[in-house]
Amino acid sequence: MRALCGAIITAGAMIGLGLTAMGIGQRYTLPPTADQSKPLLVHLSQMDRPLVFILVFLTCTAIVGLGIAFVGLAQHHHRRHREFLWEKERHAAQQRTTV
Repeated sequence: MRALCGAIITAGAMIGLGLTAMGIGQRYTLPPTADQSKPLLVHLSQMDRPLVFILVFLTCTAIVGLGIAFVGLAQHHHRRHREFLWEKERHAAQQRTTV
């Protein structure tokens, strides 16, 4: 369940990052002219504060979501491995050896 929640959080953050990238592209694109062929370069310090906040927030959310997904998968794998070993030990105890 943790892995699924982490994957959902990461997917939401990735969708948000894509929409943010589209918004940044729309906001900081110059209108096309014949004499301008170079793209406009904008640093984070020159961008609007809300766009920078959303960009940083969604990046952090994606990293946290990935962490939750990986830790959840690791815990799930560990729990299944312990259940397998317990089941194997239980079956070994039921077998009889004849003399």
